[in-house]
Amino acid sequence: MIFKLVIIVFFIFVLYTLGTALFALARSSGHSDVRMVKALTYRVALSLGLFILLMLGYATGIITPNTAVPSPPKAEIQAPPQQ
Repeated sequence: MIFKLVIIVFFIFVLYTLGTALFALARSSGHSDVRMVKALTYRVALSLGLFILLMLGYATGIITPNTAVPSPPKAEIQAPPQQ
């Protein structure tokens, strides 16, 4: 459960830095803004960290993939009737 909360917090920070970059872009008048570049750099670093966290969680078995379609039941192999 803690691992999932950490993933959610990382995702929220990614969205926050993306919003900060958008705000810096809107406030600048077409010029390169240092705040925007820093925010996008942080976003890329956080996204990479989130990806690594997800891969580590999957590799260690902390998180498991969810299948949308359940697998069909295995057909039982029946022996031919004896005569």
